[in-house]
Amino acid sequence: MNEIILNFFNLEILREVAPLLVQGFWMTLKLSVVSIPLAAALGLALAITQGASGRIGRTLVIAYVDVFRSIPPLVLLIFIFYALPFLGLRLTEFPAAILALVLNGASYFAEIFRAGLESVPKGQHEAARSTGLGWRQSMQYVIIPQGTRNVMPDLVSNTLELAKQTSIASAVALQELLRSAQLAQGMTYNATPLIAAAVVYFLLFWPFVRLVSRLHQTSGSGAG
Repeated sequence: MNEIILNFFNLEILREVAPLLVQGFWMTLKLSVVSIPLAAALGLALAITQGASGRIGRTLVIAYVDVFRSIPPLVLLIFIFYALPFLGLRLTEFPAAILALVLNGASYFAEIFRAGLESVPKGQHEAARSTGLGWRQSMQYVIIPQGTRNVMPDLVSNTLELAKQTSIASAVALQELLRSAQLAQGMTYNATPLIAAAVVYFLLFWPFVRLVSRLHQTSGSGAG
């Protein structure tokens, strides 16, 4: 038991590497705060485009969704960071990670928003137009709020998944929480920093997991 505590729950080592872990924690939050709104906004724009444009627009949106849902975000990040410089586009670690997260996350948000917009009865469109609202105003004040409410559990769940995917940034040596824990583990030859990082991830994301469960239960009971 003593050996386990020394190697996995060593408070002395934890105090030593705490500043490094805190630095990584803030970078993880920064990645989440920047990438999630951008991915959601792009996803909503794609969903609206798919529903409102002609055949070419719908085809392009479907192609985007299929491509970026098929490519693992880690592979996408490695391509952006290491391959794009050969095409003359060089991004530093943070913008590269944000771009990969946004491109991938938007493809999932687009499908969720599309389902939400399509769930709004056609009568709502007609009722909004009959009150004198234009197409843009109808979407902004009537259709999008209702559609978003209809798929709220899926939106929160996808937000949680995107936040967890910020750990891929460690692949390009961006010092988010996982990368910080790996560096600390290498400095101390002890697994305590990795255990600490796992605990931080749990404390950070567990409330959202409970929220998703609650939303699904509410949605299920409401449908019943």
